[in-house]
Amino acid sequence: MKQRERDVERAPRVRAELAATLAGLTDPAAVDAFLDDLCSPAEIEALADRWSVVPLLAQGMPYRRIYEVTGVSVTTVGRIAKCLDGGSGGYRAALEHHPGREHAHPAGAAPA
Repeated sequence: MKQRERDVERAPRVRAELAATLAGLTDPAAVDAFLDDLCSPAEIEALADRWSVVPLLAQGMPYRRIYEVTGVSVTTVGRIAKCLDGGSGGYRAALEHHPGREHAHPAGAAPA
């Protein structure tokens, strides 16, 4: 999304407020309702598609198999793997709350 010049100072503050708001929502139904109000259906689908890849990468599933299972392009799977292994740590932190986390191994992504 293109930032307007006046948003350069405002954007980090608003992003921090959004993160704090999401962190404060502890009920999955409330988070789901918030996402419905905040995002378009296509944005929610894109977020869900990306998230569906993360546990599979953490389990060591090959990129092409992830594509076969999820329909998410191999290129996008690669980008997600790069973030999972060397990003800001958000995917790793979120995996701690994933119901299937006991099946994920810490080695991260498997090569394509």
